[in-house]
Amino acid sequence: MPVTTTGPSTAERVRSSCARTQDAVLAVEGSAPTVTSVHHLRSSGDVVVAVPTESAAATLSWLAGGGGIPAVLELTDNSPLALREPVRSLVWLRGTLHALCEAHTRTVADEVASEYPHPGLLDVGHDATLLQLRLESAVVADSSGAEPVALDDLLAARPDPFWEMETSWLQHLDEDHRDLIDMLSRKLPPHMRRGRVRPLGLDRYGLRLRVENEHGDRDIWMPFSAPVDDTVALSRAIRLLVGCPFVNGLRARG
Repeated sequence: MPVTTTGPSTAERVRSSCARTQDAVLAVEGSAPTVTSVHHLRSSGDVVVAVPTESAAATLSWLAGGGGIPAVLELTDNSPLALREPVRSLVWLRGTLHALCEAHTRTVADEVASEYPHPGLLDVGHDATLLQLRLESAVVADSSGAEPVALDDLLAARPDPFWEMETSWLQHLDEDHRDLIDMLSRKLPPHMRRGRVRPLGLDRYGLRLRVENEHGDRDIWMPFSAPVDDTVALSRAIRLLVGCPFVNGLRARG
């Protein structure tokens, strides 16, 4: 069976990061970055963010009026495992930040809740304020470098189907299936086997490993033979990747 050498597109990587990443800050010139409690990329081409009502970002967006102000939302995609370097990728979403009137805030909050029922939305109107970042550009950076993504491609893409369960699967592999990680390690070139090998990422296209040794860190991409779309196919793809199709118990906890 031929091996798939292509992984997720840049647009898919950004959409997946936006969906699963919890750590994000909103940067507005002239003020300290503001930690957001909610961020949600909508198909309309804007990002809805919730910030503390007393923050500089909320105040400056109101003072700017209808024209808005330039701003950047930075998302940090951290590994769910305790790695030496936990950051897997950074995403920068640049655009114009706008305040919302009270009526529009309620409408937008309801729309976001229907797609992304984040508990932080309950604070809107109390300790949190919704703002709207109208996108103009998007860039993602990881160990392979930085790459921009066209907005049309970004809005047409969808997050990886396993973004919600990736954390539990990586933890399950690392804690309960070190034997499989060791078997995967044997497939690496000899000079890459010296060090600690950990699962770094998982998507419909394959598995990424992180090798930590005294010389630094290295990320390894191990593609599946074909993209997968459900957990049964994902479990089978990992077993085939290991080279042991009858390994039991790969279903993650919880």
